[in-house]
Amino acid sequence: MRALLVTSVGITCAAALTLPLAAPALSAPPPHSASALPPESPGAGPPSVRAAELPAAESAGSTQSLPLEPLAAPSDRSMGPATAGQGLERRTARPFSLVGVVWDDAEAELHGTVQVRTRAAGSASWSDWQDVETHNAEHAADLGSDERSSGAVRGATAPLWVGASDGVEVRVRPEPADPQDRSEAAPLPEGLRLELVDPGPDPAPEPAGEAAPEPARAAPAGRTATTAAFALNPSPPTTTPAVVPEVLTAESEAASAVNAELAPLGASVIPALTKAETEEAANLAPGAKPYIGPRPGIITRKGWGADEKLRERQFAYTKTVKAAFVHHSATGNNYTCKQAPSVLRSIYRYHVKSSGWRDFGYNFAVDKCGNIYEGRAGGVTKAVLGAHTLGFNSNTMGIAVLGSYSSTNPPAAAVTAVSKLTAWKLGLFGANPKGKVTLTSGGSNKYKAGAKVRMNVISGHRDGFATECPGARLYKKLGKARTSSAKLQGR
Repeated sequence: MRALLVTSVGITCAAALTLPLAAPALSAPPPHSASALPPESPGAGPPSVRAAELPAAESAGSTQSLPLEPLAAPSDRSMGPATAGQGLERRTARPFSLVGVVWDDAEAELHGTVQVRTRAAGSASWSDWQDVETHNAEHAADLGSDERSSGAVRGATAPLWVGASDGVEVRVRPEPADPQDRSEAAPLPEGLRLELVDPGPDPAPEPAGEAAPEPARAAPAGRTATTAAFALNPSPPTTTPAVVPEVLTAESEAASAVNAELAPLGASVIPALTKAETEEAANLAPGAKPYIGPRPGIITRKGWGADEKLRERQFAYTKTVKAAFVHHSATGNNYTCKQAPSVLRSIYRYHVKSSGWRDFGYNFAVDKCGNIYEGRAGGVTKAVLGAHTLGFNSNTMGIAVLGSYSSTNPPAAAVTAVSKLTAWKLGLFGANPKGKVTLTSGGSNKYKAGAKVRMNVISGHRDGFATECPGARLYKKLGKARTSSAKLQGR
């Protein structure tokens, strides 16, 4: 078993011990709830009466897990194999904002297409069919790791953000087992279920507008999450909310304590620093030259409203950070930057409750406005072990740009944020953003376990795994990100 640095709740990183990582105590899938009502006719209106019969969503968010059912075979064979696949006809559900499909065996591949359409909450308006990226095993903990071997991990599609909805329809169509004979279908994984995720309410008012200013200096100790969040807003509200002392849970305190040298306990924002301030504050790796970019402002897990009771209590670390893998979240681009914290809470819940991971998979996230968010818990300056690039999670970091960028150009603000984040974080470990590094594969569909692979220090997910991620359009921007990141480091 790999020895990892583990910090229990209530213990700061300074007092952490080197111990073998215990298997994550992740919860089983949520029981099939009674929130799914019988199928509706295609023209059904708002479910005003039926929705009133549904149980209220949990204040911190909730997940509905609905088993898929056999669908009628399509009359048009050109649509695919004679086997129709599985899905759900239109039905009312408790409010949700993100969807995905999971199955029992994390090693099984879903060879087919997944499509959903949803009804906007409180209306009769249904969306067109939307594709859900099949995703499979490419974003996951490494094979043989404690997280992967916990017994809780499941196969899963990428999650798709659909916005506030209360009706859903889904279809999973298998691919032909033989491209030359479309009459036979590839088997679908066992235990297919539709996951409907409600992110719950925001923890505090979000910044006004779509601008992405650098977060201001940290709020003084004692300020609440609400007032600290206003540091992101260049135009403060006309009325100042009352300062109410906040009592952190043990889990929230532990997640915040690992960043205690950067911001007050319970802070919503880690403040930006100048390059000179960053060099003075940085605890660089032994022998590392002071090539480091200015620390960007980072919205903490507290700032985006992470429910710390969901995750595995312990933090897992690797030895260093040699490289950064850039991803897109494949959740679609139909979100506003005000909704980004809700998107993050939804992905987090999907990763933990639906996919069976120990925590949010990525180390950091970036939204379309260039805001940077703390991802997996353990400390933004630490070498936190993620579950973002199968085979290459050790000694690397994963950055997810929220959205889908296969056919859509990533916003310039998002690419700039990737440059700023990597200039700082890679600089902490002496890594050159324009350089190359040799990584050892833990096993993927592209490199066998133990293979020594030469990669860019800033790589795309597809460099370590045969996947479309981070999308062709975002992948093309990585050269610019490398150059900008190195310049910020002073190289």
